Amino acid sequence: MIIRTPATTLARTLRSGPQAGFTLIEMMIAITIGLGILAGLVGVLSANSNNARSNDRTSELMSNGRYALNSMKSELRQAGFRGYTWGEPTIITPSTLGALSNECLESGASAGAFISNIRQGIWGANNSNPFSGSCIPSTSFAPGNDVLVVRRVAATPPTSLSANTIYFQSSYALGQIFRGTTAPVFDASQVPVTSFAVQIYVYYISPFTVSSTESPLVPALYRVSLQSDGSMSRELVASGIEHMHVQYGKLIPGLVPTTQFFNTLSGSSTTTASTEWDYVNLVRIWLLARNETAEPGYVNSNVYVLGDSSYDYSAAPDGFRRQVFSTVVGLRN
Repeated sequence: MIIRTPATTLARTLRSGPQAGFTLIEMMIAITIGLGILAGLVGVLSANSNNARSNDRTSELMSNGRYALNSMKSELRQAGFRGYTWGEPTIITPSTLGALSNECLESGASAGAFISNIRQGIWGANNSNPFSGSCIPSTSFAPGNDVLVVRRVAATPPTSLSANTIYFQSSYALGQIFRGTTAPVFDASQVPVTSFAVQIYVYYISPFTVSSTESPLVPALYRVSLQSDGSMSRELVASGIEHMHVQYGKLIPGLVPTTQFFNTLSGSSTTTASTEWDYVNLVRIWLLARNETAEPGYVNSNVYVLGDSSYDYSAAPDGFRRQVFSTVVGLRN
C-alpha cells in the first residue's frame, strides 16, 4: 500500500502540470518596451526643463531691460529741475566748493566745474568716454557706448543743511550753488528762498558687473552719482545691459517749431554759457540687454540697431539671448 502525503501530491502536480511564467523572449520584449517608455519620459522631462530654463532667461532679460529703462526715464523726466528758479543760475568760482572726490571731469577741466554746472540739465558723449581720466576709468567702460549726464536738484528741500552736501539755493529769479550749512545771501525780495540738494547722475556701460575678473564677464548699466559728502561714486543700475545709445531731440525754432534728433550737440559738460544743450526737449534711449549666461543649443546670429550703431552677431554667433529696449522721454524742465 502506497501512502501519499499532501506534499508528495503537490510535488507530482507541479511536475506533471502546465508551467506558468515568462519566456526569455517575452522578458526581453517587456524590458525593451519599458526602456522605450522610460526614454520617452526622460525626453519629456528634459524638454520641460529646457523650456523652463529658457523662460527663466527670457524673464531675466525682460526684467533687467525694463528696470534699467524705467530707472533712466525717471531721472530724465526731472532733468534740469532747479526748484523755484527759472532764470539763469549765478555762476560761481568752482573752487569755492572745496575738495571733491572722484568728480567727473573732461580733460583740462577745473575741479568743481562739472558739479557746479547746474544750468546744464542734460549732456551726453557719443560713442566715447570723456571721463576716462576721472570718474569712469577706461577699464570700467565698455568701448563704443554713449555716456549720459543728468543734473537736477532734489524734489523737496531738506529739514536741515549738512556740512559737506552740495546744495542749490533757489528763488524765482535767482539761484546759486553752494556747499555746507551757510547759504548765499539773496535779496530779501526774492522769495521764496529755499535750498535743495544737488543730484547728478552719469550713466554708462561697464564690461563687467562685479569685477573684471568675473567669469563670464556680465556687462551692466552703471551710473556715477553725487553723494551727500560731495564725492561721486559708482552705483549698479542693472546687470546684463550690454550697450547703450542716446539721441537728443533739439527744438528748432520757426513758424512751426520742430524737433530734430542728434547723436550729440556742441558744448562740453562744463560749459556755463548757453549752448545747444539748452534746447533739448526729448531724449531717445536704446538699451541692448543680454542674458548673463549662454543658453546651450541656442544660436544668436541677429543684427541689432541702436541709434547710430549696429551690432551684427552673424559673423560670430553666440548662445546669448538679447533684446532691444527703447523709449523717448520728454523733458519737463
